[in-house]
Amino acid sequence: MKENKIVSNYLVTGGAGFIGSAIANKLIKQNHQVYIIDNLRTGYKANISKNSIFIEGDFSKDETIFKLNNIKFDAIFHIGGQSSGEISYEDPEYDLNTNTLSTLKLLQYAVKTGCKRFIYASTMSVYGEEKEKEQFKEKDDVNPKSFYAVGKLASEQYMEIFSKQFGIDYVSLRYFNVYGPGQNLENFKQGMVSIYLKQFLDDSFDKVVVKGDLNRFRDLIYIDDVADITIESSKNNKFTNMIINIGTGKKTTVNEILTLIRKLTNSKKEVIIADGTPGDQFGIFADNRLLLSIYNKPLTDFNVGLKKMIEWINEK
Repeated sequence: MKENKIVSNYLVTGGAGFIGSAIANKLIKQNHQVYIIDNLRTGYKANISKNSIFIEGDFSKDETIFKLNNIKFDAIFHIGGQSSGEISYEDPEYDLNTNTLSTLKLLQYAVKTGCKRFIYASTMSVYGEEKEKEQFKEKDDVNPKSFYAVGKLASEQYMEIFSKQFGIDYVSLRYFNVYGPGQNLENFKQGMVSIYLKQFLDDSFDKVVVKGDLNRFRDLIYIDDVADITIESSKNNKFTNMIINIGTGKKTTVNEILTLIRKLTNSKKEVIIADGTPGDQFGIFADNRLLLSIYNKPLTDFNVGLKKMIEWINEK
Protein backbone atom coordinates (compact mmCIF):
# COMPACT_ATOMS: atom_id res chain seq x y z
CA MET A 1 0.00 0.00 0.00
CA LYS A 2 1.35 3.41 -0.97
CA GLU A 3 1.91 5.72 1.99
CA ASN A 4 0.47 9.23 1.94
CA LYS A 5 3.20 11.78 1.41
CA ILE A 6 3.54 14.50 4.03
CA VAL A 7 2.58 17.81 2.40
CA SER A 8 3.74 20.40 4.96
CA ASN A 9 5.09 20.68 8.48
CA TYR A 10 3.04 22.70 10.98
CA LEU A 11 3.09 23.67 14.64
CA VAL A 12 -0.25 24.14 16.43
CA THR A 13 -0.22 25.56 19.94
CA GLY A 14 -3.26 24.71 22.04
CA GLY A 15 -3.83 21.61 19.96
CA ALA A 16 -5.54 19.81 22.85
CA GLY A 17 -8.12 22.57 23.18
CA PHE A 18 -11.38 23.30 21.40
CA ILE A 19 -10.25 25.39 18.43
CA GLY A 20 -6.66 24.13 18.29
CA SER A 21 -7.66 20.46 18.09
CA ALA A 22 -10.19 21.17 15.33
CA ILE A 23 -7.46 22.86 13.29
CA ALA A 24 -4.84 20.20 14.04
CA ASN A 25 -7.16 17.34 13.11
CA LYS A 26 -8.14 18.95 9.81
CA LEU A 27 -4.46 19.51 8.96
CA ILE A 28 -3.67 15.85 9.71
CA LYS A 29 -6.53 14.71 7.46
CA GLN A 30 -4.90 16.77 4.71
CA ASN A 31 -1.69 14.73 5.18
CA HIS A 32 0.30 17.43 6.93
CA GLN A 33 2.74 16.67 9.73
CA VAL A 34 1.46 18.41 12.86
CA TYR A 35 3.36 19.18 16.04
CA ILE A 36 1.23 20.18 19.04
CA ILE A 37 2.21 22.07 22.18
CA ASP A 38 -0.32 22.22 25.01
CA ASN A 39 -0.06 22.49 28.80
CA LEU A 40 -3.36 20.59 29.24
CA ARG A 41 -4.63 23.24 31.64
CA THR A 42 -7.94 23.44 29.76
CA GLY A 43 -7.29 21.02 26.89
CA TYR A 44 -7.57 17.23 26.94
CA LYS A 45 -5.22 14.50 25.78
CA ALA A 46 -8.23 12.79 24.19
CA ASN A 47 -8.39 15.67 21.69
CA ILE A 48 -4.85 15.00 20.43
CA SER A 49 -4.54 12.81 17.35
CA LYS A 50 -2.18 9.86 17.63
CA ASN A 51 -0.88 10.96 14.23
CA SER A 52 0.49 14.19 15.66
CA ILE A 53 3.70 14.79 17.62
CA PHE A 54 2.75 16.09 21.06
CA ILE A 55 4.85 18.17 23.44
CA GLU A 56 3.30 18.81 26.83
CA GLY A 57 4.36 22.12 28.26
CA ASP A 58 3.88 25.86 28.60
CA PHE A 59 4.64 27.50 25.25
CA SER A 60 5.66 30.73 27.01
CA LYS A 61 8.66 28.97 28.56
CA ASP A 62 12.05 28.46 26.92
CA GLU A 63 12.32 24.83 28.06
CA THR A 64 9.17 23.96 26.10
CA ILE A 65 10.25 25.80 22.96
CA PHE A 66 13.64 24.07 23.23
CA LYS A 67 11.92 20.69 22.84
CA LEU A 68 11.06 21.61 19.23
CA ASN A 69 14.74 21.04 18.40
CA ASN A 70 14.87 23.95 15.93
CA ILE A 71 12.50 22.23 13.51
CA LYS A 72 11.52 24.52 10.65
CA PHE A 73 7.76 24.77 10.14
CA ASP A 74 5.93 25.86 7.01
CA ALA A 75 3.69 27.83 9.35
CA ILE A 76 3.05 28.27 13.05
CA PHE A 77 -0.57 28.32 14.18
CA HIS A 78 -0.55 30.05 17.57
CA ILE A 79 -4.05 29.10 18.73
CA GLY A 80 -3.41 28.27 22.39
CA GLY A 81 -3.85 30.73 25.20
CA GLN A 82 -6.01 31.76 28.11
CA SER A 83 -9.32 32.73 26.50
CA SER A 84 -11.49 34.14 29.28
CA GLY A 85 -11.79 37.81 30.12
CA GLU A 86 -13.01 36.82 33.58
CA ILE A 87 -9.99 34.61 34.28
CA SER A 88 -7.64 37.32 33.03
CA TYR A 89 -8.72 39.40 36.05
CA GLU A 90 -8.21 36.47 38.42
CA ASP A 91 -4.72 35.59 37.15
CA PRO A 92 -3.35 38.44 34.99
CA GLU A 93 0.22 37.13 35.08
CA TYR A 94 -0.77 33.77 33.59
CA ASP A 95 -2.89 35.57 31.02
CA LEU A 96 0.05 37.78 30.03
CA ASN A 97 2.39 34.82 29.71
CA THR A 98 0.11 32.55 27.73
CA ASN A 99 -1.32 35.22 25.40
CA THR A 100 1.59 37.64 24.90
CA LEU A 101 4.95 36.34 26.11
CA SER A 102 4.22 33.10 24.25
CA THR A 103 3.72 35.04 21.01
CA LEU A 104 7.06 36.79 21.44
CA LYS A 105 8.82 33.47 22.15
CA LEU A 106 7.28 31.79 19.11
CA LEU A 107 8.06 34.73 16.83
CA GLN A 108 11.66 34.57 17.97
CA TYR A 109 11.63 30.85 17.21
CA ALA A 110 10.26 31.59 13.74
CA VAL A 111 13.11 34.03 13.07
CA LYS A 112 15.70 31.57 14.35
CA THR A 113 14.42 28.65 12.25
CA GLY A 114 13.37 30.48 9.09
CA CYS A 115 9.60 30.00 9.43
CA LYS A 116 7.94 32.68 7.32
CA ARG A 117 4.22 32.27 8.18
CA PHE A 118 2.62 32.97 11.57
CA ILE A 119 -1.13 32.57 12.16
CA TYR A 120 -2.50 34.04 15.38
CA ALA A 121 -5.81 33.51 17.18
CA SER A 122 -6.72 37.02 18.25
CA THR A 123 -10.11 38.17 19.51
CA MET A 124 -13.00 40.55 18.96
CA SER A 125 -12.44 41.63 22.58
CA VAL A 126 -9.75 44.08 21.41
CA TYR A 127 -12.51 46.40 20.16
CA GLY A 128 -14.06 46.85 23.60
CA GLU A 129 -17.24 48.88 23.28
CA GLU A 130 -18.38 52.28 22.09
CA LYS A 131 -21.67 53.97 22.86
CA GLU A 132 -24.27 53.47 20.10
CA LYS A 133 -21.86 51.34 18.06
CA GLU A 134 -22.45 47.60 17.71
CA GLN A 135 -20.68 46.48 14.52
CA PHE A 136 -16.91 46.77 14.16
CA LYS A 137 -14.57 46.57 11.21
CA GLU A 138 -10.83 45.92 11.29
CA LYS A 139 -9.89 49.59 10.85
CA ASP A 140 -11.96 50.74 13.83
CA ASP A 141 -10.32 52.00 17.00
CA VAL A 142 -9.54 49.40 19.65
CA ASN A 143 -10.39 49.86 23.32
CA PRO A 144 -9.78 46.66 25.34
CA LYS A 145 -11.88 46.15 28.49
CA SER A 146 -10.01 43.14 29.89
CA PHE A 147 -6.40 42.12 30.51
CA TYR A 148 -7.08 39.28 28.07
CA ALA A 149 -7.86 41.73 25.28
CA VAL A 150 -4.81 43.87 26.10
CA GLY A 151 -2.55 40.81 25.76
CA LYS A 152 -4.07 39.81 22.44
CA LEU A 153 -3.67 43.33 21.05
CA ALA A 154 -0.05 43.44 22.17
CA SER A 155 0.58 40.19 20.27
CA GLU A 156 -0.88 41.71 17.12
CA GLN A 157 1.55 44.60 17.41
CA TYR A 158 4.50 42.26 18.04
CA MET A 159 3.62 40.43 14.82
CA GLU A 160 3.52 43.65 12.83
CA ILE A 161 6.98 44.62 14.07
CA PHE A 162 8.40 41.15 13.39
CA SER A 163 6.94 41.32 9.88
CA LYS A 164 8.66 44.61 9.16
CA GLN A 165 11.96 43.73 10.84
CA PHE A 166 12.35 40.05 9.98
CA GLY A 167 10.03 39.37 7.04
CA ILE A 168 7.65 37.00 8.83
CA ASP A 169 4.24 37.04 7.17
CA TYR A 170 1.47 37.03 9.75
CA VAL A 171 -2.30 36.70 9.89
CA SER A 172 -4.23 37.96 12.90
CA LEU A 173 -7.65 36.35 13.06
CA ARG A 174 -9.98 38.25 15.37
CA TYR A 175 -12.28 35.40 16.34
CA PHE A 176 -15.74 36.39 17.49
CA ASN A 177 -17.70 33.86 19.61
CA VAL A 178 -16.78 30.33 18.54
CA TYR A 179 -19.07 27.43 19.45
CA GLY A 180 -19.72 23.85 18.38
CA PRO A 181 -18.86 20.19 18.96
CA GLY A 182 -15.69 19.70 20.98
CA GLN A 183 -16.19 22.73 23.20
CA ASN A 184 -15.28 22.29 26.86
CA LEU A 185 -18.60 21.93 28.68
CA GLU A 186 -16.93 21.99 32.10
CA ASN A 187 -15.47 25.49 31.69
CA PHE A 188 -18.04 27.93 33.08
CA LYS A 189 -15.91 31.02 32.49
CA GLN A 190 -15.61 30.80 28.72
CA GLY A 191 -18.08 29.99 25.93
CA MET A 192 -21.59 31.38 26.29
CA VAL A 193 -23.34 28.69 24.24
CA SER A 194 -21.52 25.81 25.95
CA ILE A 195 -22.23 27.22 29.41
CA TYR A 196 -25.96 27.43 28.75
CA LEU A 197 -26.17 24.06 27.00
CA LYS A 198 -24.41 22.32 29.88
CA GLN A 199 -26.93 23.66 32.37
CA PHE A 200 -29.94 22.89 30.19
CA LEU A 201 -28.88 19.33 29.32
CA ASP A 202 -27.19 18.15 32.52
CA ASP A 203 -29.70 16.80 35.06
CA SER A 204 -27.43 17.84 37.94
CA PHE A 205 -28.49 21.44 37.28
CA ASP A 206 -32.06 22.22 38.36
CA LYS A 207 -31.92 25.74 36.92
CA VAL A 208 -29.92 27.76 34.39
CA VAL A 209 -27.87 30.68 35.71
CA VAL A 210 -27.17 33.50 33.26
CA LYS A 211 -24.59 36.11 34.25
CA GLY A 212 -25.74 39.44 32.88
CA ASP A 213 -28.50 41.03 30.84
CA LEU A 214 -30.63 38.92 28.48
CA ASN A 215 -30.30 41.63 25.83
CA ARG A 216 -26.53 41.14 25.58
CA PHE A 217 -25.58 39.75 22.20
CA ARG A 218 -22.82 37.90 20.39
CA ASP A 219 -21.66 37.10 16.87
CA LEU A 220 -21.67 33.28 16.98
CA ILE A 221 -19.44 31.45 14.51
CA TYR A 222 -19.31 27.67 14.10
CA ILE A 223 -16.12 25.75 14.88
CA ASP A 224 -15.78 24.08 11.46
CA ASP A 225 -15.94 27.47 9.74
CA VAL A 226 -13.26 28.83 12.08
CA ALA A 227 -10.95 25.86 11.47
CA ASP A 228 -11.41 26.04 7.68
CA ILE A 229 -10.77 29.79 7.56
CA THR A 230 -7.72 29.49 9.80
CA ILE A 231 -6.17 26.81 7.61
CA GLU A 232 -7.04 28.73 4.45
CA SER A 233 -5.25 31.77 5.88
CA SER A 234 -1.98 29.83 6.01
CA LYS A 235 -1.86 29.30 2.24
CA ASN A 236 -3.94 32.09 0.71
CA ASN A 237 -1.79 35.16 0.09
CA LYS A 238 -4.85 37.43 0.27
CA PHE A 239 -4.67 36.93 4.06
CA THR A 240 -0.99 37.92 4.28
CA ASN A 241 -0.14 40.54 6.92
CA MET A 242 -3.81 41.16 7.54
CA ILE A 243 -6.01 41.58 10.59
CA ILE A 244 -9.34 39.93 9.80
CA ASN A 245 -12.62 39.63 11.67
CA ILE A 246 -13.77 36.00 11.88
CA GLY A 247 -17.50 36.29 12.46
CA THR A 248 -20.83 35.88 10.69
CA GLY A 249 -21.81 39.53 10.63
CA LYS A 250 -25.01 38.67 12.56
CA LYS A 251 -25.90 39.39 16.16
CA THR A 252 -27.70 36.91 18.41
CA THR A 253 -28.99 37.99 21.82
CA VAL A 254 -28.66 35.91 24.97
CA ASN A 255 -32.45 35.67 25.04
CA GLU A 256 -32.47 34.32 21.46
CA ILE A 257 -29.83 31.74 22.39
CA LEU A 258 -31.84 30.58 25.40
CA THR A 259 -35.10 30.47 23.43
CA LEU A 260 -33.58 28.33 20.67
CA ILE A 261 -31.96 25.97 23.19
CA ARG A 262 -35.32 25.55 24.94
CA LYS A 263 -36.99 24.78 21.61
CA LEU A 264 -34.38 22.23 20.54
CA THR A 265 -34.10 20.51 23.93
CA ASN A 266 -37.72 20.79 25.13
CA SER A 267 -36.34 21.98 28.47
CA LYS A 268 -38.61 23.63 31.06
CA LYS A 269 -35.80 24.67 33.43
CA GLU A 270 -36.03 28.05 35.12
CA VAL A 271 -33.53 30.72 34.05
CA ILE A 272 -31.98 32.80 36.85
CA ILE A 273 -30.36 36.16 36.04
CA ALA A 274 -27.19 36.86 38.04
CA ASP A 275 -24.66 39.70 38.09
CA GLY A 276 -22.39 40.04 35.07
CA THR A 277 -18.66 39.30 35.04
CA PRO A 278 -15.78 41.85 35.10
CA GLY A 279 -14.84 43.17 31.66
CA ASP A 280 -17.75 41.46 29.91
CA GLN A 281 -18.86 43.16 26.72
CA PHE A 282 -22.55 43.93 26.35
CA GLY A 283 -22.25 43.04 22.71
CA ILE A 284 -20.53 43.66 19.40
CA PHE A 285 -20.68 41.88 16.07
CA ALA A 286 -18.41 41.64 13.08
CA ASP A 287 -18.28 43.69 9.97
CA ASN A 288 -17.03 40.68 7.99
CA ARG A 289 -16.91 42.18 4.51
CA LEU A 290 -13.12 41.81 4.38
CA LEU A 291 -13.39 38.10 5.21
CA LEU A 292 -16.13 37.51 2.63
CA SER A 293 -14.07 39.29 -0.04
CA ILE A 294 -11.24 36.73 0.27
CA TYR A 295 -13.05 33.60 1.52
CA ASN A 296 -15.95 32.26 -0.53
CA LYS A 297 -17.30 29.28 1.43
CA PRO A 298 -20.72 29.84 3.09
CA LEU A 299 -20.81 30.22 6.87
CA THR A 300 -22.98 28.01 9.08
CA ASP A 301 -26.26 29.46 10.40
CA PHE A 302 -26.56 29.41 14.19
CA ASN A 303 -29.68 27.22 14.25
CA VAL A 304 -27.87 24.60 12.15
CA GLY A 305 -24.69 24.75 14.22
CA LEU A 306 -26.57 24.60 17.52
CA LYS A 307 -28.45 21.47 16.41
CA LYS A 308 -25.12 19.81 15.56
CA MET A 309 -23.68 20.79 18.93
CA ILE A 310 -26.68 19.37 20.81
CA GLU A 311 -26.41 16.12 18.81
CA TRP A 312 -22.75 15.89 19.75
CA ILE A 313 -23.51 16.41 23.46
CA ASN A 314 -26.26 13.80 23.41
CA GLU A 315 -23.92 11.27 21.81
CA LYS A 316 -21.20 11.77 24.46
